[in-house]
Amino acid sequence: MLSLAQGKTLVRLARKAIESHFDGKHIELDYEEKSFSEKQGVFVTLNKKGRLRGCIGFPEPVFPLNEALVKAARSAAFSDPRFSSLKKHELEKITIEISVLTVPKLIKVDDPEKYLEKIEIGEDGLIVRTDIGSGLLLPQVFVEYNAKPRLALEMTCQKAGLSRKYYKQIEDCKIYKFQAQIFKETEPKGKIIQIREK
Repeated sequence: MLSLAQGKTLVRLARKAIESHFDGKHIELDYEEKSFSEKQGVFVTLNKKGRLRGCIGFPEPVFPLNEALVKAARSAAFSDPRFSSLKKHELEKITIEISVLTVPKLIKVDDPEKYLEKIEIGEDGLIVRTDIGSGLLLPQVFVEYNAKPRLALEMTCQKAGLSRKYYKQIEDCKIYKFQAQIFKETEPKGKIIQIREK
């Protein structure tokens, strides 16, 4: 578990990663930032005036957290295919939110209706994986949409480019759940808080 102080360091690192891209500088990690060397999944979400402006990350712990965060922050700003590349003047209007993930765990069921008993809204994010596509939604998305477990499954299938009911194909469709610690700026470059969805 990360402390609020650690979360603040990570949010500031995400902003530094984006700012340094504009300056064309190689990002130098300070002592505290270097301490995040354990591999963890992480997502960076950018919002502009309350609206999504970019969100990209790593579901699996494939990079040290500090490295993953820098990559995710820059990708959210400049490589999210849903949005144009962030402009420097927009930085003053962007709030940053980071979600540090637990390792995704496969939900094993013999009946798709049993998924509903194993998903806790406010705690769990979901990943749908199939041979033809995959999709991920963070825990806070389901809270934002006031979703029940069934809707959460349908939304994640839709994110994967699948039909909403595809989760019922339990032989072809694997559902994973994960939890996240979430830290965010309350305003651009402003106070950083930890939010809990439960």
